[in-house]
Amino acid sequence: MFIADLHIHSRFSRATSPTCEPVRLDYWARRKGLQLIASGDFTHEAYREELRDKLQPEGNGFYLLREEQRIADAGLAGEESPPRFIISGEISSIYKHNGRVRKIHNVILLPSIEAAAAVSQKLVALGCNLRADGRPIIGLPARDLLELTLDACAEAIFIPAHIWTPHFSLFGAYSGYDSLEECFGDLSGEIHALETGLSSDPGMNRRLSQLDNYALISNSDAHSPGNLAREATLFDCELSYAALYRALQTSGNPGLHGTIEFFPEEGKYHWDGHRNCHYSCAPTQTKAQKGLCPVCGGRLIVGVLHRVEELADREEDQAVQPRPYQRLIPLPEVIAACLQMRPAAKKVQRIYEKMLLDLGPELRILREIKLSEIEATASPLIAAGISRLREGRVQLAPGFDGEYGKISLFTPEELDELSGQTTLFANCGYAEKDAAVAADSPALAADGMTNTANAAAMAEQSYPYGLNQPQWQAVSATEREVAVVAGPGSGKTRTLICRIIQLLEQGVAPERIMAVTFTHKAAGELQGRLAAHFPGSPLPHALKVGTFHALAWQLLRQSGMELTLIDEYCARLLAAEAIEEQGLSLSPASFLKKFSRIKNHFVKPLSSAAGPEGEVAAPAEAELEIPQRLIDRYQGKLAEYQAADYDDLLLRAYELAEQQPDLLSGVHLLVDEFQDINPLQLRLVEAWGDKAASLFVIGDPNQSIYGFRGADAACFQRFLALHPRARRITLDENYRSAAQILACAQPLLGATQARLRARRQSPVPVRLIEAQDALGEGIAIANEIDRLIGGVDMVRAHRGKAGAAPRDLRGLSEIAVLYRTHAQAEQIGHCLSVAGIPYTVAGRENFLSDEQLRLCLSFFRALLDDGDQLSRRLAVRGLGEEQYRRLAAEFTPRVRKEKTAALVERWMEINYLDGHPALEKLRQAGLVCPSLPELLRRLLSGQEGDLSRSGGRDYAPEAVSLMTLHGAKGLEFPVVLIAGLKEGLIPLRAPGLGSDPEEEKRLLYVGMTRAEDELILLSRPERSSLLSLIPQNLLKIEQARPRLRARQLSLFDAEGKEENTRLK
Repeated sequence: MFIADLHIHSRFSRATSPTCEPVRLDYWARRKGLQLIASGDFTHEAYREELRDKLQPEGNGFYLLREEQRIADAGLAGEESPPRFIISGEISSIYKHNGRVRKIHNVILLPSIEAAAAVSQKLVALGCNLRADGRPIIGLPARDLLELTLDACAEAIFIPAHIWTPHFSLFGAYSGYDSLEECFGDLSGEIHALETGLSSDPGMNRRLSQLDNYALISNSDAHSPGNLAREATLFDCELSYAALYRALQTSGNPGLHGTIEFFPEEGKYHWDGHRNCHYSCAPTQTKAQKGLCPVCGGRLIVGVLHRVEELADREEDQAVQPRPYQRLIPLPEVIAACLQMRPAAKKVQRIYEKMLLDLGPELRILREIKLSEIEATASPLIAAGISRLREGRVQLAPGFDGEYGKISLFTPEELDELSGQTTLFANCGYAEKDAAVAADSPALAADGMTNTANAAAMAEQSYPYGLNQPQWQAVSATEREVAVVAGPGSGKTRTLICRIIQLLEQGVAPERIMAVTFTHKAAGELQGRLAAHFPGSPLPHALKVGTFHALAWQLLRQSGMELTLIDEYCARLLAAEAIEEQGLSLSPASFLKKFSRIKNHFVKPLSSAAGPEGEVAAPAEAELEIPQRLIDRYQGKLAEYQAADYDDLLLRAYELAEQQPDLLSGVHLLVDEFQDINPLQLRLVEAWGDKAASLFVIGDPNQSIYGFRGADAACFQRFLALHPRARRITLDENYRSAAQILACAQPLLGATQARLRARRQSPVPVRLIEAQDALGEGIAIANEIDRLIGGVDMVRAHRGKAGAAPRDLRGLSEIAVLYRTHAQAEQIGHCLSVAGIPYTVAGRENFLSDEQLRLCLSFFRALLDDGDQLSRRLAVRGLGEEQYRRLAAEFTPRVRKEKTAALVERWMEINYLDGHPALEKLRQAGLVCPSLPELLRRLLSGQEGDLSRSGGRDYAPEAVSLMTLHGAKGLEFPVVLIAGLKEGLIPLRAPGLGSDPEEEKRLLYVGMTRAEDELILLSRPERSSLLSLIPQNLLKIEQARPRLRARQLSLFDAEGKEENTRLK
């Protein structure tokens, strides 16, 4: 007999733990008591390589973790044989069939890594993107995916996953089918096994006669190693792929013994309900209410039990007797339920570790170990809890609408009565119960029915959503105007999101909420986190969320105004033409910069009652003197093309708000990163918020770093002057950076600034590494990253953190390198490439000004927007009319269907531009953003944090991040390296560039507070004056290691270009 978990995920899947990798999976499988475990995510090329590296074939279709990779577990009783791995993966198919959109997840089991590569290659040949996620989303129907899989590997086992999940499954209420035959058609006979999912059990499934001939299995679908075996399947056969195939794929399923189940009520989708209304009900009640929520009147989210009853053709008492199954709860949850604590509580974890040490693996404790032994090791109360679990005497509050159900082993009254009365359990009849367990083990009870009752509410935290007091004050503030000053790591984004959640849960319609973010990326992340809170709900997508420019564009279009938004390069071209026509000698960049400052500093006062604090000083006339005729000609050229530059977009939005003052009446307006807005944006906020239901601004004046764009650190004072009754709240607890990092960063702000309170500690000091020059700095960065990750090859692994525990090493994506200017990225990236370290570069780089790249972008913009006559003109000017028409004929059918990288590759090929540096960088950006319209949108109106490209590797959940200090705003990383702390660079002093010393201090402060655990500063002989502001006793100062030997050093000079290319 062996226990198997055949459906899990690796760290390459979204929303998974970084510890989901073979070493930790092997470790936790032993602790859980599993003998066979799925590898997960075979479609991801990088993970397949990792599997090849860490697993060795056993010769029977299964794999073992290599002995040198295995973590010894001295905290587990007994000698557990190592678990076997089976190659597995889950694929999400989203497609339209029979007039409905279908979303079906399927698990595929394979006999070898080579078979996995064969299946993956077939999918790649169809254009499927397998690099973005370990569980890829493809547009291939489930039936066609089955056919392709069997064509690549006839021995594959194809299993529809969690078949009742409402939104992503075979029988899902919202995206599935009513029968297996409807889904798989002529290949239905190739399906022999089904995964029931957490919210159903075999007894429920056996109410459907159409499922009688299928093997029903259960798996954890774990996204972290600690969740392994929360459901599992028992086999009574040889431990080999051939025997497993027979058990699942042949008639009668010889060797399939039974399953270990969640209590289905504990699953997230068991009952019907509305999570945001805090309402749930049984299917019978849903039907009585005609499917409507009594709280909000909307349609209830239908759960698994409801869907089962819809398709069932048998009553519960008529269902075919299923194979034996047993319902269990993870051991930490059992202990926590007995102690009235959270499973993550230290005391719970101590008891859990002691039980494993004394009694053995978790499943054995829950199923087989004598209760008297459990009492002796843990406590009488915990032994009584496990006894009740085995007997099915639990109380359950069913899960619904994405919210897990709640489970109790004792009622609150029982726990209150029994508190401290350990002798009460002294005569519980354990001898008889132990004898019964011994007689039945390892068989399972044939009936897993439980008594269902409402569970006791879990102890709530002091404030809703797990917030601290100031955060909750900000979320729940009822004043019309609220200004929140949120220092770095103080939970700013969480507070903003919870404010929106609070509004939605109070019944505010989502279309009456408008949130302004600084970047498109931030807007996407905000909506993503809201979607996670309201899974499957359309609410997050109905909100108005975006940048100032995106929302302004949206409002203008809604008002009937059609505009073509041009980027800075098109604006420069039109400015050059206008300057030439007017016979002036002025650079286009200089003209646009001055004109932008005029637009963004708007001359009309905000309010006659605002007083000096509310006024914004306009630029001096002498400084920004521009001939009016040049302004008129430039604006006339924009009008010719029905185009607008970035500043015009906001000006027109402001004019619209002035003309239609009720435009956003009753809307709840929230503004993120308030410290970074310029005077025009402040006026726009005032105009939008004039008749809004509420106005909520959040940010940090100490992180105001966009003065060159007109941002003003005094914006909060201006806001409070304009709104004297506004409530001001400060978030001053830092949950991100270790205390020593804050201690080094905060002196940059001066002694008068309020200090953040650190909530975290780290044993690693802040280090300052002094290098001789930029190359030495780049090599030092490569060496440090190599050390952090434990070496990228065997030689450097021994030289670096040899023998370090896995928990001491860092993943590539946990590391960021920050710098002041984009020019620094080239040298740093070159050194990382030579060292074989994958990296991504974020930000708007100089390659965007390349002439061939501009031509490419203009061509594709013209194809995607017939109204963009300026882009068409630029494309025709560069290509010629005949070539333009020929290329348009080829690309028009493909431009909205194919991936960005493929389109750019074809453009380079057809125009004989293979290897063109700027176009190659555009192709790399396309690997990160495969949608061409989306990439063009980011390039057009994105801030620096919206853009990224891959650096020499095509896949990158694991890659070091390279970005400017400005681009790092809003991000956080466990480890941060800041390069170029030399005078003239940080603080920046360059000809023709103004520099605000105070803003340069704030900029370095922002960079330093991106670090969570470890901060490394790099300087050169001309040390930055800002370093003198940091207490020297807090810095560990080191010299960079000497340059590498001649053979290695050649890789870093001009003569090493060929070797560098090979390594990349």
